[in-house]
Amino acid sequence: MAKFKVTFQDERCKGCGLCMTVCPKKIIAMGKHVNSKGYSPAGIIDQESCIGCASCAIMCPDGAIEIYRLEEGDAQ
Repeated sequence: MAKFKVTFQDERCKGCGLCMTVCPKKIIAMGKHVNSKGYSPAGIIDQESCIGCASCAIMCPDGAIEIYRLEEGDAQ
């Protein structure tokens, strides 16, 4: 079970890819869909592997990424 949950706000993401460059686990990829602004937003591809370092959220210039610590028994 994942210890962290990473969420991306698609409408805030402009697809710059900075989050991908700083992720030590390389579990962020650009989406295949397009948001209402015409950008392909990033997203997490392996939630289980997230270590909760928050590098992606810190690097994001648009504040589109949030990380939550899951407590034992929390639903994903």
